[in-house]
Amino acid sequence: MNDNMENKDQKAQAEYSLNDDRRVRTLSPGALVVRRFLRNRVAVTGLIILIIMFLFSFVGGSITPYREDQLFYRTTQQKKQYAAVKENTEFRYVTATKDSFPSVAQAKFVIARKTGKPSFEGKKGTTYTYEEIGEDFCVIYGDGMEEPVAFATYDTVSSVTSDGEVSFNLQCEILEALAAGEDGFTLGGVEYTVAEDGSVYKGTEEVAYASRFIVQAIMNDVFLTRAFKEELVTSIQDGNMDFVFTDEDGTEAEYTVSYDAASKSYAVMQTVETKIFDTYASPSKEHWLGTDRNGMDMLTRLMYGGRVSLYIGFIVVIIETVLGVILGGLSGYCGGWVDGLIMRIVDVFYCVPSMPIIIILGAAMDAMRMDPQIRMFYLMLILGFLGWPSVARLVRGQILSLREQEFMTAAEATGIRASRRIFRHLIPNVIPQLIVTMTMSLGSTIITEATLSFLGLGVKFPFASWGNIINDVNDTYVLTNFWFIWIPAGICLLATVLAFNLVGDGLRDAFDPKMKR
Repeated sequence: MNDNMENKDQKAQAEYSLNDDRRVRTLSPGALVVRRFLRNRVAVTGLIILIIMFLFSFVGGSITPYREDQLFYRTTQQKKQYAAVKENTEFRYVTATKDSFPSVAQAKFVIARKTGKPSFEGKKGTTYTYEEIGEDFCVIYGDGMEEPVAFATYDTVSSVTSDGEVSFNLQCEILEALAAGEDGFTLGGVEYTVAEDGSVYKGTEEVAYASRFIVQAIMNDVFLTRAFKEELVTSIQDGNMDFVFTDEDGTEAEYTVSYDAASKSYAVMQTVETKIFDTYASPSKEHWLGTDRNGMDMLTRLMYGGRVSLYIGFIVVIIETVLGVILGGLSGYCGGWVDGLIMRIVDVFYCVPSMPIIIILGAAMDAMRMDPQIRMFYLMLILGFLGWPSVARLVRGQILSLREQEFMTAAEATGIRASRRIFRHLIPNVIPQLIVTMTMSLGSTIITEATLSFLGLGVKFPFASWGNIINDVNDTYVLTNFWFIWIPAGICLLATVLAFNLVGDGLRDAFDPKMKR
């Protein structure tokens, strides 16, 4: 009895112990496709590459400590033009009001002084007189006026404070006292003392000083102290073109003076520690792939750039597929004038030069200074709207061959409405071919986006894409000296597009019912 039972069990095990070929025949169609795909080592390699790129772009972008648009700086010693110095070797004119002593009168004053005439005429017959106090200072009066309208001088008067202002009358009195060798004067009931070095005091407080040198800061918000000016003038007079000065705040800086013979003036360069963008920094522990021309971390930009490129690729392909399936399905199932109309629209789209249109629209968006995020949205719509005709033709061709099949005749005989027959019976049978087409289209879409971004017509700063990262190779110097700027982005782009093509080829072979088992 036991022997009989054991023999039956052995027969049952032998009956259900199938070899590989028989086991494949018992799999569902979906499992069969998966098995065929997994047997294709090239396609599996492409799938692994895609998984790695998705993890790199989406997971890596989430865990990186830097932001996509984060700027990095470095400090460097930099020379900046700080001030300009000129020694007065001819008269300069200071006027009481803007139009009290015009340029025509100034020219006639020079002639009158050279010829020894005490008066001269200016514009519109105005008569002026002048009083020469020393060789370096002249006071000019208008016709019948007791107060001067201007004075000519070799010296300049400056306030000792940044918010101080030296009035015209005070300047005139200071220079007159210096020219006459006086040690003081009274103005408006206030007594002023003038020192031999040109310092002017109101009581014990220094308010102004006179100098033969004109020293002006390049930046309007920079005030040059008297101590700095004196140090600068002393260095120039001693022939020392480099000096170090410590200001009132204790900040020490180096200065270099250079003479310009054409303008007969000195340029003062200040050497300061300046923060600048850390551009094209070499790979380091902080920045594994260095930084780009904007001082941003290249590895982070690559991660976020992968997100953008993949987002655009998938959304464009989804738009193409939705439009293509709807219009191709209607065309193939309805036939007649509907098919003719849709196919003529497809023909029109095939005749449209897509790349020139995209370039023109990109230039138009540049001219409108469109927001980068909105621009990216429009780019996806444009690419999707121009790419649906090929999907529509594929779906139409498949449906034309499927709608005459027996299962469709049965579906029509049972009274199922047309929309249900299309989207529940016909379209599912087209999905395998659609999956292959969509996978292959993803690679070409990413290449198109990268090309447009490389040309400056696609994704714009501050958003990153692999295309606009490679845009840096427009500069030959960057191309030859900073490999870490463009080679990693090129490798990512190449690997992703190649992987999509490999997966697409693998799916095409897996869905082929004539494939050898």
